[in-house]
Amino acid sequence: MRKKKKRTLRRWLIRMLFHLILLCLLAGALGLGVLWLAETHPAPATHQTDAIVVLGAQVYSDGSLSPQLELRMEAALSSYHENPRLIITCGAQGNNEPCPEGEAMRNWLLEKGVPHEHVLAENNSYNTYQNIENAQALLPEDTDTVTLITSDYHLPRSIAISRDAGLKAEGIGSPCKPEYWIKNHTREVLAWGKYLLKQVIPME
Repeated sequence: MRKKKKRTLRRWLIRMLFHLILLCLLAGALGLGVLWLAETHPAPATHQTDAIVVLGAQVYSDGSLSPQLELRMEAALSSYHENPRLIITCGAQGNNEPCPEGEAMRNWLLEKGVPHEHVLAENNSYNTYQNIENAQALLPEDTDTVTLITSDYHLPRSIAISRDAGLKAEGIGSPCKPEYWIKNHTREVLAWGKYLLKQVIPME
């Protein structure tokens, strides 16, 4: 009888584990679908904002921008040409990076002919929340709206965080390289889970 109960319990635990894994897979697939819809149907950018905020990504050890970051910078430069205004480049110095991302991004813009007075580098942020908070501190007091630029998969959450911080933000998403699609979108779905949890249970 005892062995039978153990077998029954084992089968029940296996079924529960199977259903839990299935639920996680379904939730992940749903999250990817919602994220894909959000990033492929953004509100059109007007470029008629007071400032541009560009979120950082990897800088290579030789000082060059990673392809993902260069796509963001090209989007920022295009928006700037539509309406010249202040650009804030965000990002601290990560492992194996020769300088802060914000500084490398600023140098890229200067090399493209953007005047010094139109570019401010924010060099102390390590995540999206810090990007927004630190950039906000650099904005002139009369700033009403910003154009937020990051990769397309990252844009919906970045705009949500910006609006939580009291910024009126429109967004421009640069394309994600196909070979990084699964990795970046999976990480972003998990980041959305953390963001939504934070709305319910405030965390430091």
